[in-house]
Formats: sequence, C-alpha cells, structure tokens
Amino acid sequence: MRTSKYRYLSQINSPADLRKLQVSELPKLCEELRDYIITETAENPGHLGSSLGAVELAVAIHYVFDTPHDKLVWDVGHQAYAHKILTGRKEQFHTNRKYHGISGFPKMSESEYDAFGTGHSSTSISAILGMAVAGKMAGDDESNYIAVIGDGSMGGGMAFEALNHAAETKANVLIILNDNKIAIDKNVGAMSRNLLNITSSPGYNRAKNRLWNFLSVSKPIRNRILRFFSKMGNAIKGAILLGSNLFQALGFRYFGPVDGHNVEHLVKVLQGLKPIKGARLLHAITVKGKGLTAAEQNQTTYHAPGKFDPDTGERISTSEAGQPPKYQDVFGETILELAKQDERVVGITPAMATGCSLTILGKVFPDRAIDVGIAEQHAVTFAAGLAAQGMVPFCNIYSSFLQRAYDQIIHDVALQKLPVIFCVDRAGLVGEDGATHHGVFDMAFLRSVPNMIIAAAMDENDLRNLMYTAYRHRELPFAIRYPRGRGVGADWHQPMQELEIGKGRVLQQGKDIAVISIGKMGQHVQQALAPMRAAGLNPTHVDMRFLAPLDLQLLEEVAATHKVLFTVEDGVSHGGLFSAVTEVIAQRPTPIPVIPIAINDRFVEHGDINSLYDECGLTPEKIAEKIIQYNIL
Repeated sequence: MRTSKYRYLSQINSPADLRKLQVSELPKLCEELRDYIITETAENPGHLGSSLGAVELAVAIHYVFDTPHDKLVWDVGHQAYAHKILTGRKEQFHTNRKYHGISGFPKMSESEYDAFGTGHSSTSISAILGMAVAGKMAGDDESNYIAVIGDGSMGGGMAFEALNHAAETKANVLIILNDNKIAIDKNVGAMSRNLLNITSSPGYNRAKNRLWNFLSVSKPIRNRILRFFSKMGNAIKGAILLGSNLFQALGFRYFGPVDGHNVEHLVKVLQGLKPIKGARLLHAITVKGKGLTAAEQNQTTYHAPGKFDPDTGERISTSEAGQPPKYQDVFGETILELAKQDERVVGITPAMATGCSLTILGKVFPDRAIDVGIAEQHAVTFAAGLAAQGMVPFCNIYSSFLQRAYDQIIHDVALQKLPVIFCVDRAGLVGEDGATHHGVFDMAFLRSVPNMIIAAAMDENDLRNLMYTAYRHRELPFAIRYPRGRGVGADWHQPMQELEIGKGRVLQQGKDIAVISIGKMGQHVQQALAPMRAAGLNPTHVDMRFLAPLDLQLLEEVAATHKVLFTVEDGVSHGGLFSAVTEVIAQRPTPIPVIPIAINDRFVEHGDINSLYDECGLTPEKIAEKIIQYNIL
C-alpha cells in the first residue's frame, strides 16, 4: 500500500470514507494529500502546481456534497489530482499519465466520480449546466451540480457564454471559481483585473467577513441570514464594489472571496451554500503550487516541472549539452530573427507563451509578442484583423487547441484570403497528456478548407525555412505543423531559404515500392529504410512537405514508376495524407494500391511517446515490418 504511512489518507478509498472524519481532522488530511501528490509527481511528472492549489477545495467539496450522486466537474483537469486520489484511485496514482495507467485528466470511462471529461479549458460551466437542466427536466430538485473552474479558464469565451445562460435557466448550479491568478503563464485581460478588484476591496472584504462570522451560529439562524443576504446581496455588493462584480450582473448570487486553503472554513461555507437554489458562484482565493515553496515561487515552471526533489523542490534536469533543440525554440528563435528584419512581424498565442517559446520574441519586443489568454477563437480572428491591416501575424496554437477555432479559420481567415501564418505546435502524438491533447486531426480538418496552404516540417531546418517561406508568400493563409519535443540535430543555423510552395522532394530513389511521408514521420521512414533493404527491398522515399497544395506532378511520376504506394503520417488516415494521395491516384487511368500507415479511426490514449508510436504502428520498426509483410504477400 503506497499510502500506508499516512494516518488519514490510508483510511480513505472513497468520499464516503472521507465523510467519516471530523471537520477538525481535515487540515491534517490535506497535509497528507499534498505530501502524497508531491512525492508521487516528483518521480512521475505531471501537472503539479494546479493540483497542489486545489487540495482543500477537493476535500471540502467531497466532504459536503454527496458525490457521485451530486455531480462535480473540474475545469481544467489539471486541478484534479486530489479529486482522483480521494475517489478510489490513490493506489493507482503512481500510474498517472503512464501507458495503460490512469489518465492525467478527469475521464468518464475511468470513474463514476468523473462526471465529465475535461482536458481543454472553459468547458465545465456549460457541462454542469447541461447536467443540471437535465436533472430539472427529470424532476430532480435535490441533486447538486458543482463546477470548479480555474487556472485561467474563466477567461475563455465559452465560460462567458455559459455564465450568460446559466441564471436564465434557473438551474441549481454552484460554480466555484478557483482564483489562483495564473493559468500556465500569468493571467491576462480584464477578467483577471476584475477578480483582483473584488478580492482587494477593503469594504467588501469587511462586509464578507462579518457575514461568514454570522454563519457560525445555529442552522435555523444561519438559513435566515442566508435568505436575507440572498435578497439584499445585489444592492449591498453593488454599493461596495460600484458595479464591478460581473457575476452579479449576470444573475449569479456571488459569495466570497474566501480563503481556498482554509478547509474547515470552506466546509462551513459550502454547507451554508448547499441549501440555496439557483445559480451561485463561490470565489475562492488559492495559491498555485501551495505547499511546495519552489512551486509557489515559480508557478509557470512548476505547472508541469518534470522530475524534482520532493524535499527541496529542486528540479532534476538532464544536461542539454549536445542535444538537438526543441522545435518550439526553433520557432522562437526564427520569429525573433524575422521580427528584427520586419517591424510588421507579430507573434500571437492563447496562453501558451512559454510552451511555444514566444517568450523569446517577448524579451526583445514585448509589444509584438501578444498573449490573448485562453481564447483560441479570438486569437485567430485577432490575427486576421492584424493581417487585414498589413501586419505579419504568426499565430502559434497547439494542434489540439486549434480545433477550437475551426469556424474562425474558415470564416475569418480562409474565406477572406487573409495571410495569417499558423504555427501548429504539438502536431501528432504528444504522449502523456493523451487523447485530449494529441494533435492528430489538424491535417484532416485543415485540408478541406479552400485557400489554405498546409505544410509539415520534417526537421528543424525545414521548420525554419517554412516559416521564412510563409513570411515571404503573404498571399494566402499558411499552416505549418511541427511536433512536440526535440528535433533531430539538423543544422538549422543557416541563412533561411524560401521553398517552392506545393513541391515535395525525393529523399531516396528506389523501385517498385514508394513510401510517401509528411512531417516528422519522414525521420521514422528514413530509419526504416535499413531493415527494408536487409529484407531485399529498395523503396523510394518521398517527403511531400506540403499537404496543400499537393505536388500532383511528383505524385504522377511516382505512381507511373512504382507498383504500390505507402503513406506514412502521424495523423488520422481519414482526411489526411492517405486520403489526399488516394484521391489523386484513383483518378489515374491505371490506379495502383495505396496503403496507409497512420492512426486509424479511434482516439489514442495516454502514455510515453514510444509506446504510443508502437501501438499505432508508427515506429521505424513497425513501418518497416508492415511494408515488408505486404511485399511478401
């Protein structure tokens, strides 16, 4: 038993066990939970900071509410480690994010306590509102519906849409705002400032403290007080805050701010709020990384710090000397170089400045490295507006998050032929974050959009040259996809070269079999050539480089001189490279077989990247094996 050393945590296998404790025992349980999270994530890295900040919230919610009968949704799932441990997964927590282990995010198929899967931000209020309305339609007026939203997610447009709708439904929802002032990077925008105004108002906080002191009296008196304040709340808060409370304006009964790390007080507050019906919002102030000094002091780094010393918090880093650069850093260095040449160059990111290395540009040109917050739709249309006025916007969005802005790509960018340059980071399989974060759909959903140029970098040098090509082109929207992690050691510190748009290249000439790859998979194909040669094959290797426009001339030449084509891509086969090549070959007078090596029609779960490549048949060994077997047959 991995938790046997903990007096309280060792006794808890479900929230029912948690509720057997006295309220006075909960602070010690929180200490044990926090220590367990630190100990386990020190060796098995994950999203540390957010979950440390939400320990008391998780304990108090499960203590007061009857989960899983009462529904609880976490937004973003980064916060949910304590929740997972309390809901029957403490002995499996060491498998968190590992291949065939538990997911790093809430997942409906994993536990009845995970009422809704959350890997992307700003979805919890919509989801819990839907559940609450469904309960209301079914005649259930007793169940509670709770959403915990934080880590910058309240700044996402979808959260505002749900807030705007919630009070009108008269549904029984409790929104708990986990206000830690940070997402991954520092929060930006007016919402963050609004929350700061609320939390720093001396007059409001004095009134709030008097209210919660009153709530320590007997239950009948407490309920009368709550009813009174629910009627008078709008007038009082409006006078104190001079109309600055957005939540009140949207029809929510606003409570707080409260100390999100005082678990006994949180329990008391939640018990007071539980009988109130309708749309309520509890504003809790927390510290991201709470309990680990290094995480509190460097919250961006310790959002997901990798391995670290659980006692000191010091990160355990491996030497980067002699290692290839990360693709994100190639992007960062290249956009800085372009920005030095042209003052029109601007970088845009939706809350991923550190993750995509736009910080490299920001250190030199802070006004031209723009973080718009967790708002992918806005990021794309904002970039379109910049492009419409002659700027050169490089809009950097992770592949899985770009999905959230599909309408804006079509309507605001491609339809108007605005030359926005999309740098699609984390394309392909990303590893431990799993199905919610794999970037496997971008080629398929972008290829169907007219006026889009779509390219994929095979190595660091390719990425640099494609960025320069997009900068020089400036006629149509241009998407450049590249993977997470390090490159292959290509010499990319060379003068940038403009590539011919829509042209592929033959990396090895052979006969009979042609292997057509795009992006990073070209490296895997190159490694697969040796075992194929050992089996007596001499395949041609083609790097398409561009998915749109497709190099029709090259495809025709290859099809005319080979017996079978294999396509290799780290995306879904439906709609991607395989579909594109098949569509062309099918129109030839003499079609030939086209065999896909890609991700089939399913969602890929989490795990280390090599295990996932192996499972999907995308390792060099599996690529060679499939081609050799086909030739034998």
